[in-house]
Amino acid sequence: ISIETAALLAVHRSNFLVVGFTENPRLEELASVAHERALPLLHDLGSGALVDTAIFGLTHEPMPQESIGSGADLTFFSGDKLLGGPQAGIITGKHELVRSLARHPMARAVRIDKLNLASLHATLLHYIRGEAIEQIPVLRMLSKDKKQLKKKALLWAKKIGDLAEVEAGMSTIGGGSLPGEEIGTWVVGIKADRFPGGAPGLASRLREKENAIIVRIDDERVLLDPRTVLEEEEEVLLAKVKICLHN
Repeated sequence: ISIETAALLAVHRSNFLVVGFTENPRLEELASVAHERALPLLHDLGSGALVDTAIFGLTHEPMPQESIGSGADLTFFSGDKLLGGPQAGIITGKHELVRSLARHPMARAVRIDKLNLASLHATLLHYIRGEAIEQIPVLRMLSKDKKQLKKKALLWAKKIGDLAEVEAGMSTIGGGSLPGEEIGTWVVGIKADRFPGGAPGLASRLREKENAIIVRIDDERVLLDPRTVLEEEEEVLLAKVKICLHN
């Protein structure tokens, strides 16, 4: 810190891991150092989880409300990723600092458009109403019960036919958040050795045209993960899978 220091910045590793002999100061400690020297503390959180991810059996992801409570003067996070809204960047914190940013000429160039603003508003209302886990797709997926997923996978396999089999698997969180984190699931594996191009060929067919289906490939099989499919999408998914398998 020198006379040219304008602020302290802490950046959360929301999309990568550093392993080994590492140590990080607590945010409260950084806030104390910054405020003793009349400097603002800026905290880049990345994924913007507004719900404790530990309730889904995952590692706790730092939340914006915790950042502000720990002394950050400005907190930055995404409107998409774990928050579950449209792609956007959100800045929250002390009123005078937020107002200063909003008045900066650059703010006009990077401001959110009205459609995304409406989408973000609708997403945040679910949190305010206490219905985020039931209404926001990414949280609905994370909260799915493993027994129900197995039941769903067995039903899918029955509808798909003899080429499908059910087995235990893992869902990777991804999406720029919770790096390296996985959660248990049940998957439907489709044998693809008789298709032109094998599993990659079948995966390509499923991606083509309308209602693209993105799958995983493992041991020459195409994997479908019920955790990643919303209830209202199942009928379309199964119909396209059957068309690709039998035409």
